[in-house]
Amino acid sequence: MNRRIAALIGAVLLCASVTACGLDVNTALPFKVLPGSIKPIPSLQGVKVTVGSKDFTENILLGYMAEMALSAAGANVIDLTDIHGSNSSRQALLNGETDITWEYTGTGWINYQGNELPVPGGELAQYNATASADKQKNGITWLNYSPLNDQYAFATTEAYAKANNLKTVSDLTKLITEKKDQAVFCLETEFTSRQDGFPAAVKAYGFPVTKVKNFGIGTIYSAVANGTCPIGEVFTTDGRIAGQHLKVLDDDKKAFPQYNAAVTTRTAFLDAHPDIRGPLDAISKALTNDQMVELCKEVDVDGRDYGSVARDWMVSRGFVKTE
Repeated sequence: MNRRIAALIGAVLLCASVTACGLDVNTALPFKVLPGSIKPIPSLQGVKVTVGSKDFTENILLGYMAEMALSAAGANVIDLTDIHGSNSSRQALLNGETDITWEYTGTGWINYQGNELPVPGGELAQYNATASADKQKNGITWLNYSPLNDQYAFATTEAYAKANNLKTVSDLTKLITEKKDQAVFCLETEFTSRQDGFPAAVKAYGFPVTKVKNFGIGTIYSAVANGTCPIGEVFTTDGRIAGQHLKVLDDDKKAFPQYNAAVTTRTAFLDAHPDIRGPLDAISKALTNDQMVELCKEVDVDGRDYGSVARDWMVSRGFVKTE
């Protein structure tokens, strides 16, 4: 995905260490939280846990949620969210400069394991293959994956979808086969050529000849909203979906890779502190795409800060309390 690819190449020269990237490794948790349904865990009292994240909205929010959960459980949390570039974030985990970070099954399989195509069979199959390979090759354990699945999708405006009775990509295929003038897609260049991008959708659904307009991912949402293209490429948890009143079409033939979020940690760290799993898995299980779209909208459209949005969600779910 271009957002992920951009993050991967954003750090063209990898930092030798996290501190060399100019990041403060002694940053305190943005808010003090008290235990809610996440209770203090004796084995975690005072245990130092450094939480990292990548530098895009969803991943930063996930990082803060993890920090608050571990803090409520009693750990001494160090905030190292917003690391610039997926490679830098990944290297920080591998090198022991961070202890946990949220990753995505598709990213782990394609970007880190070097595979070109997703694992057939859906979310569980993709997770199992990714987790097994990463543990075997790199000593990284993936905790339970979340229903949160930040993957490629096609979207139209809500009004266009309603007018044409569009719910799935198969519905879209039928429409643009009958009305070829509507087969106009706003896509980013990377997605147009990636084997797990537009070519995968064309192969799975048998799209007719289409017209493609290339945009940066940040402008596709507004291009669809203003009618430049009836159909656009989106990420399924992007807050601009709600902000621009777009309708995400269900990938009913599973053409695109699965990108379920999961906490990753070094196996050795997990073996030393196995009780970090409980609080983190509780958050992971509770997250959904619809919730994340709204949370990202609060940051990217409404202008709220990451920490406040993450804290309010954690409080609303009863995981933590505030003073």
